[in-house]
Amino acid sequence: MPLNAKTHKRGKRMAVTVLSGVLPVLLGVVILYMQAERALKQSTELTAEEAIRQFELMLDRNAQAARELLPLAGQNCKDVKLALREQVTRGPFVRATNLVWDDSIYCSSLFGDYHEKLSAGDYSKGRLLLMKGNLVTPDTAILVYRLGEGKQGALSTLDGYHLSNVLRMIGRKTILLLQVGPNWLSADGKVHDVALPVPPVAESKLTSTRYGFTVAAGFPEGETWRYMNSEYPPLFSLLIFFGVVSGAIGHVLQKRSSSPSHEMQRALEAGEFVPYFQPVVHGDTKTWSGAEVLMRWNHPKEGLVRPDLFIPFAEHSGLIVPMTRSLMRHTAALLAPAAASFDGPFHIGINITASHCKDLDLVEDCREFLSAFAPGAIHLVLELTERELIEPTAITHQLFEQLRTLGVMIAIDDFGTGHSSLGYLRQFNVDFLKIDQSFVAMIGVDALSRHILDSIIELSAKLDLGIVAEGVETEEQSDYLAAHGVNFLQGYLFGRPMPGAEFINALRHH
Repeated sequence: MPLNAKTHKRGKRMAVTVLSGVLPVLLGVVILYMQAERALKQSTELTAEEAIRQFELMLDRNAQAARELLPLAGQNCKDVKLALREQVTRGPFVRATNLVWDDSIYCSSLFGDYHEKLSAGDYSKGRLLLMKGNLVTPDTAILVYRLGEGKQGALSTLDGYHLSNVLRMIGRKTILLLQVGPNWLSADGKVHDVALPVPPVAESKLTSTRYGFTVAAGFPEGETWRYMNSEYPPLFSLLIFFGVVSGAIGHVLQKRSSSPSHEMQRALEAGEFVPYFQPVVHGDTKTWSGAEVLMRWNHPKEGLVRPDLFIPFAEHSGLIVPMTRSLMRHTAALLAPAAASFDGPFHIGINITASHCKDLDLVEDCREFLSAFAPGAIHLVLELTERELIEPTAITHQLFEQLRTLGVMIAIDDFGTGHSSLGYLRQFNVDFLKIDQSFVAMIGVDALSRHILDSIIELSAKLDLGIVAEGVETEEQSDYLAAHGVNFLQGYLFGRPMPGAEFINALRHH
């Protein structure tokens, strides 16, 4: 009997231990799943908003063409045919124009005299009609914008290529659909007349208040788990860690010394966070003008740890500020002895986040960094990242004013991809824009992305801002950016991130 009792007690302790370890893991997985669902929902909402904005911009041009042509409706086709064709040549999104009289198309920019009966009831809210194609391009979708007044009417058509291109570029990993009336367009350019499908994950639908079309965004089945596997590996490891700690009865508090935050604190004290340098070159001469300082974790057992595995946790835990301070001191110690070889002021870029902008300690860190170099030897550039929003508080404005007095420059990192880039331009006095590599990668590949890239370059010129293009990997990209007046280039074409000694050695040869 005592033996049986002892065995039963041991089995019960084992069961409690396993249950104590499994419950936190299961609870954590549920929380992560809910967080992933929220993140995906936010992603589809932002995607739908951006798609609405892009489609409205395209339709604005078609609406303008229709407005300008409407007074010509009823005039002889021979007299107005050139005006119709002129509207097609004036904008990138107007494919063809037509004039209507008494619900009949009688003049076309493509064919001249043309006769086809028009049914206003086919148009969504009397304005838009999504078609699978027409006589010219039967396999290519078109979107028709209609404007009517009495017997007069004007039509302008938008090529479905532009529409599907927006669905592909903005949607990327999402399911993104455009619905006009009963028809809807998918990213492959095909028009469907069946019921609009409902994306199984994170569905978001948004209707344009100006033109009446609808955009539906979502993800395919299983995307929540795929997102968790992609974005949360460190957190899964953390959950397992806490499960093991929780299962060790009576030792939960004693095991905290092995937590990730303690490990990162240990690594910080041991100087394991080291700077890597990626060259930045002049756009015209391709000579080195500076470098971006990137943080790497040189773990004694794991080797180099990827920044995406520890930077988010460092930001969340608040360790990113002392880690950046250590990085700046390490960078100064490496580069200051080589500063005499710098050709002109050498640009040194360092990333900062919202955590750095909550007090004025960053000013002292920058002052200490600059004091290691001879006056005028370097230009320190702080690059604002957008993983967390920097709030424009009184402390923030005071911080940026003191940094500017110190001679520190400000850049917006990955400009064009974040949701607050334009807000930063309005709220903070910045010096540089850094074009995200996703736009650079589309040079020579995608016309829409190139237009966005050209718009960013034009915006920087109008605002008198310097501009840096990231992710330059080919000569074609380099030549295009240089020809368009981009000041600085950065990417694998000119050099990968490298440790300090290797960078200094390479710097001497440039």
